[in-house]
Amino acid sequence: MKPFGSSLSWRVAQAALFATPALLLSACMVGPDFSRPAAPASRHYDLQAERALTAPGVPGSAQRIDADRAPTDDWWTVLGSPKLDQLMRQAVAGNLDLDAADATIAQANEAVAAAGGALLPQLDIAAQGGRQRTGHGTTTQYAVGPQVSFDFDLFGDNRRRIEEQTALAELQRHRFDAAYLTVTGDVARQAILLASARAQMGALDELLADDRRNLELVRSAERYGSATQVDVALALNQLAQDQTLLPPLAQQRDTARHALSVLAGKGPADWMPPDFALSDFALPAELPLTLPSELARRRPDILEAEAELHATSAAIGVATADLYPHLQLSASVSRAGPGAGTLWGVAGALTAPLFHGGTLKANRRGAVDAYQASFAVYRQTVIRSLGQVADLLQAINHDNEEYAAQQRALNAAETGLRISQAGFQAGETGLLQVLDAQRAYQRALIGQLRAKTAQYLDTAQLSVALGGHSDGALARRMAHDNE
Repeated sequence: MKPFGSSLSWRVAQAALFATPALLLSACMVGPDFSRPAAPASRHYDLQAERALTAPGVPGSAQRIDADRAPTDDWWTVLGSPKLDQLMRQAVAGNLDLDAADATIAQANEAVAAAGGALLPQLDIAAQGGRQRTGHGTTTQYAVGPQVSFDFDLFGDNRRRIEEQTALAELQRHRFDAAYLTVTGDVARQAILLASARAQMGALDELLADDRRNLELVRSAERYGSATQVDVALALNQLAQDQTLLPPLAQQRDTARHALSVLAGKGPADWMPPDFALSDFALPAELPLTLPSELARRRPDILEAEAELHATSAAIGVATADLYPHLQLSASVSRAGPGAGTLWGVAGALTAPLFHGGTLKANRRGAVDAYQASFAVYRQTVIRSLGQVADLLQAINHDNEEYAAQQRALNAAETGLRISQAGFQAGETGLLQVLDAQRAYQRALIGQLRAKTAQYLDTAQLSVALGGHSDGALARRMAHDNE
């Protein structure tokens, strides 16, 4: 300001800038101060399932829970697949939903910075000019100089707006974590479904080969009079029925491949994910399980609902502050001409609402209603999360039972096949019985593969439902990008 030729103008601006902090310290903030909702008091999700999963299980098949243990940073590593680890890094780096969520976080941070500017003096430059005709002739008038203004924020309107924007920025960070968890969960699911489809298709190919050999034997037996056309029709029907199982599995395989390409931010025709086999995965014997109180502090969708609740709480403060007076100080310095010299001015403005037709009070009541709605959404999110974990615990428990039953069926079928083959070699049974035993074994193998798939899927889903240690996912994504 000194170039305008007046030390007085600089002192006026200094007074406007440095007198404000003392007054600001005396201001108060209206509206509620936010406090985090209490965590669930329960220590269990489903007592029956938790007891079943902590009891001694069947060695080599049943899984147990490790209470009060959270998933690791990269939760999918429990599946023990380096191939999945590599694909997961590709998907996290290339996923476009995560790119969008990342940019939204940056936008929310800028909104916080923009709101924070209201706590500082606002400095502008103003200029005006024109020509004026007087009795002495026509003259040119102009004025140029800085203007400064400051809102004292007596009742915390601006500070509550900053609090609201900060909470919304926190919401976006948790929304990124939720998106990260969804993407990694989908990648693991589709990789497992791809591996399962390929394994089942392999077993089904063997089953169809047995069906064809069986049909040829029956047709040969019919030619020699030891079988009837009914036997041939039954063999044909069995082959046709088993052939219907192949297209859905091929569709499951292709859909999983396409989904993995999309998750990695690629078109299905432009990039092909690796082919997974069930042998690429290892089923963990112990599964993490955090307490419900810990779940409420780590699941991103719960934290997102909490941030939304915080934002609506701050909005009550904004609406409340609008009911109270606003004090603003402004000062200006301008160089006017020609010949007018330096002009300066200082003004204070106090405005207080008197009558707005009930608008301001209605706004505050609406803000309170919005808070109540957000609180209900938060509680429902917590309850839904507890229910999801309870469902998965029961699913894993029943997966253990199903796998054990399928394994017994497979063992029995294997024993029957071995006996049939030994009998055929000894001349005691016919080839048709051996083929039937082979078909029974392949069907039992498909059932066992499906049971194993369910175990892998529910294991992955439990880690996701527990929050998958998604906190700080953005930083880990950036770290992977820099590797």
